[in-house]
Amino acid sequence: MDIYEDARTVSRADLAAWLRQLANQLESDGRIFYGAAGAVAVADTVRCELEIERESETELSVEIEFSWTLPAPAKAADEEDKAESDEAAEAPPKA
Repeated sequence: MDIYEDARTVSRADLAAWLRQLANQLESDGRIFYGAAGAVAVADTVRCELEIERESETELSVEIEFSWTLPAPAKAADEEDKAESDEAAEAPPKA
């Protein structure tokens, strides 16, 4: 599911400035800002991929991708207590 996508034609200098801006955001507080008010927090450890392709005789592309897994949500304390009491109720009696 896409969260945000932006495609445009820019100068090489503007591309470099945008990449520097992303790098500065990652380095300062670990978030990437997008759109009018969106932001995504980037994990401390990410998988990175650089792909350079020849699309045709006259076109090249460079793709930079990084991904990470979100941490599993923590169970609420009362859910854990209920699960433990359910397990105890199902356990066979001790001899």
